This record gives sequence, C-alpha cells and structure tokens, in this order.
Amino acid sequence: MSAKESYNKIFELMKSHHDWFANSIPLIASENIPSTAVREAIVSDFGNRYAEGWPGERVYAGCTFIDQVEIICNELARKVFNAEFADCRATSGVVANLAIYSGFTLPGETMIATSIPNGGHISHGKKEHFGTAGHVCGLNIEFFPFSKEEMTIDVDLTKKKILDLINNGKSPKMGMFGGSLFLFPHPVKELVDFMHDHKMFINYDGAHVAGLIAGGEFQDPLGEGVDSMTMSSHKTLWGPQGGIILSLERYAETIKKSIFPGNTSSHHLHHVAGKAIALAEVLEFGKDYAKQVIKNAKKLAESLAGYGFTVLGEKRGYTQSHQIAVDVSKYNDGGTIEKDLEKSNIILNRQLLPGDIQAGRHYMHPSGIRIGANEVTRLGMKESEMIEIANFIKRVVIDKEDTNNIKRDVTEFKKQYQKLKYVFDGQLEAYKYISLVQV
Repeated sequence: MSAKESYNKIFELMKSHHDWFANSIPLIASENIPSTAVREAIVSDFGNRYAEGWPGERVYAGCTFIDQVEIICNELARKVFNAEFADCRATSGVVANLAIYSGFTLPGETMIATSIPNGGHISHGKKEHFGTAGHVCGLNIEFFPFSKEEMTIDVDLTKKKILDLINNGKSPKMGMFGGSLFLFPHPVKELVDFMHDHKMFINYDGAHVAGLIAGGEFQDPLGEGVDSMTMSSHKTLWGPQGGIILSLERYAETIKKSIFPGNTSSHHLHHVAGKAIALAEVLEFGKDYAKQVIKNAKKLAESLAGYGFTVLGEKRGYTQSHQIAVDVSKYNDGGTIEKDLEKSNIILNRQLLPGDIQAGRHYMHPSGIRIGANEVTRLGMKESEMIEIANFIKRVVIDKEDTNNIKRDVTEFKKQYQKLKYVFDGQLEAYKYISLVQV
C-alpha cells in the first residue's frame, strides 16, 4: 500500500471497530467505555504537552492550566477513596505497581502474591514467566496459598508459609493483594496485622475492582490497613487507560519520586484530565453503578449456572465483584470458545483457572472464560438483560447454534443500548466514531 492508502485504511479500520462494538455485547472484565466528556479530554491539547514532575515543581513551562487540572484530579482521587495521598500520574496499572516495587523493595527481595491461575496479574509474576515484578524489578516471587472452593487466599496457610519463608531466610518484604481474576474480597483484615508484624509493606492491586471500592461495594483496602493501593483507571472505573496510586501520607515522597523520575517522563496529561472527569462522575454516580454491576454479575452467573455451566465460586454465590469465572472444559477449551463467541459478537476472554497449570493447560487454551458485567452496566443493562446474555452464550457454547444466527440476534438486542448511563451531561452514542478529518 502507498502512504495515502495506508493512511485511509487506518481510518477505515478504526471506524469498523466502532461499528462492531456498537453491535456487540462487551463482556471483557478489564475494559469499560468512557463518557463523551472523558473522550473530549483525551483529544485536547493536553496530550501534546510535557509536565515532568509534580504540580508546582515542573521541569517544563506551559503548565499553568495543566497543573490546576492535575491538582483537582488528585483531590478527587483522595475524596473518592478516602485516601491521605493520591498520585494520578501513572500511565497504567502496571506502571503504578512498578512505582511501588521500586519505592519499597530492592532486587533480590521476596514478595508474596497470588499466582496467575489463581487470579494474580502478570505484573505480580516471576522472572521466568517474564512477570513485571520478577523480570523488571528482580524480585523473588512466592505465591499465596489459595482455596479454589472459596476462590480467595487461604489465611491460615498463608501465615504458615510466611513463617516458613522467614525461617528459611527468605523473609517477604512485600505482600501484594488483588489480582486479575478477582471474584471475592481478599482477606486483608485477617492478614494485615500479621504481615505488618513481620515488617512487610502491603500493597493492594485494585486495578479491576477500583470502581466497586469507590462505590463502597467491595472492600476498603486502605481502611483495612494496607500501606498503598494501585489501580487502573479504566476497568470498573470509567476513565481513559491509565493508573492511580493511593497511600498513607508518610509514603508520599517516595511514591512521587518513584513515578518521576523513576518510572515515567511525560505522564500523558490528556489522560490525567480524563481521569479527573471520570473521578468526578464516580463521586456523583459511583454508588449506584457499583451496586448494579454486582447485581448484574450475580444474575448472569446464576443464569449461566442454571443452563448447566460450571461457574466458579458457587459456595459463596458465584461472585461479589463485576467478574464471573466459568469452567468450560466440558464443552471445549477456553480459547476456542472465546473465538466462537467473538464470531457471534459476544466479546469476552479465555482465562486460566486454578489447577490449569498442574493439568498441563496453556494460557492460549485454558479451561476457563472470564466475563465482566462492568461495561454492559454502564450502557444501562440490568438483571433482565443478564438473563438474555446468558441465553446467547448458551446458544453458542452448549447448543452449538450457527454463529451467524446468534450474531443477528445480538445486533438486534444491542440496538436498545447505545448510550451511557451514570453521566452528568447529554451524551453521544457510546461507540459513535467522531471524525475530525475528511478521508
């Protein structure tokens, strides 16, 4: 292709993506759809500027209004999460975690976290798996003992493991709660005093559940005693892609320096503005949203279980978050089912589940799928729509119905859900492509 042909093709593909999502059911647990107001911030001139450093201490001139927006963003984050300190400069949840690792550990020290099949994130992972903590920061990673039945960390076995590590000269310097597959609150209250007594710094990775925490509907990690909390700004929160760090005031200077100059240069100022707008929306509408997300996730899980799907966490009501984990191995592997659902305009992702690695399964073809109710809730869907979505999934996975038939029905179903709820102002259609140039 010529330069002009490539140029035109890029716009064509972006518009096709918008059209596809307008006609699809978005169930990726790590995604959400920002408001028109947030999208306006993202295309502002803030995205062309630099502001290295902290407001009032910038390396660059031209930050008069940028500084004021960033100050408001940090103020809103502190208010939303009842935090002593907030830093909204991290360009992703992974960068937020990197700042915590580099600020509070040294290479060769030990961190205890949740393994990936048990719900941990790759940024908590070992060097041999190219996990961020091990590969980039040189940490030795040990894993929390995990209860598949309860789908959370085993408290008693964790205490025993930490004592065993100490006795073997591998005293953990950091404990990392939170993760990527995150159905139920982690036992922070049950472990935080024990971990502090053994001189561990404790971070809670709330990337997935930050919006639920903001709405008072999951758990309160800072209130329960963790030292810091990292998060993404775009999963159950509604912002642009990015990260946020919250902590006690006594850790503020270390975190500020770990972000800049430690892990960022420019920190994507247009996204800081977008985060500020999203946090204002959460402060106003977040409680109602968080409640509905969890209601929707529970109803979707119950409906899938009613069709015979093996939904994890049954003993505890399947989920207390936006997520559902389903073992689909009796129908096919998770990777194949992900593709079949995608052909039907149902967008979710395959998922490693507890026991998969021991069973020789690979992340491309695991036993599970992960479903998130966060984006469909933002579109105004409630429990009755979750029953319909479960039926669509059943038609693909169990009935093996022709995907073209299901795609047609999904497209018709989605026509009713094209605008966002939980917003201040009148909105464009959620997936409307905004053209700034004529191609």
